[in-house]
Amino acid sequence: SAQAAATSSGLKAWHELVRTRNALGLSDVLADDVVFRSPIVHTPQEGKARTTMYLTGALHVLGNADFTYVREVVDGQNAVLEFTTTIDGIEVNGVDMITFNDAGQIVDFKVMLRPMKGIQIVGQKMVQMLEALKSGPASS
Repeated sequence: SAQAAATSSGLKAWHELVRTRNALGLSDVLADDVVFRSPIVHTPQEGKARTTMYLTGALHVLGNADFTYVREVVDGQNAVLEFTTTIDGIEVNGVDMITFNDAGQIVDFKVMLRPMKGIQIVGQKMVQMLEALKSGPASS
């Protein structure tokens, strides 16, 4: 179906982006009305700009040399990708739940994490990363 093809091409683009850690590629894969649901922030982050900021942070924090997708389940416009990584010696296990539109762009991105220790280390690093991204290189 058209949706299956769109989901497949969107997933391919996402995997490429994660592999290359190319945050600039986010502008192509994210829909303008995308919503990001973080394990760290309880309110949904709406829109491309906010989602780009959070996913850029996540690519830096989670996307280290240990990051591996270990399972992928795809159904229609939904993909569930399980990953593992290690941060500061702490094993982190998580799931990216992604919904694609019929253009193959991401409209909803939800991250689930375990165990508690993993959530804590990711939360701590994400806060530092987002502070750095918000302040930007211009300010001192």
